[in-house]
Amino acid sequence: EEDPIVKDISRRIELMIGIPQVNFDSFQLLKYEAGQYYKVHHDMSPERGVKEGGHRILTIFLYLSDVEGGETEFPELGLKVTPKAGRAVMWPSVTNEDPSSQDLRTVHSSLAVLKGVKYGANIWVHSHNYKVARLWGCTGNIV
Repeated sequence: EEDPIVKDISRRIELMIGIPQVNFDSFQLLKYEAGQYYKVHHDMSPERGVKEGGHRILTIFLYLSDVEGGETEFPELGLKVTPKAGRAVMWPSVTNEDPSSQDLRTVHSSLAVLKGVKYGANIWVHSHNYKVARLWGCTGNIV
């Protein structure tokens, strides 16, 4: 989080979405080699609540490499996003009507990489100040 590149990306995301960086989870870096994938899942867990900085309301995924395969698939939307270095995709995890309710349209998976190595980064945006909750140990994460 102190890295100048991470700081710049975080600042740019904050400007784009209008939500302060204190609501951002730490970047999660991902690596998928040929044949690897991630099953269908949802990024928001209804069990996690306000004490943990609130629900994950947005996910931003940054593609850091070009590969064959490895698409991010949204089966409920009939949508696949092809990995391309420099590309990003953002989706809501909650509904506008009830920000404590999952938007079930955004279940997603990472399809198997066919050739190359897929590198990416997740940024989860919470509804409340996640940095303070994490500092106080309210997230279940070890600080």
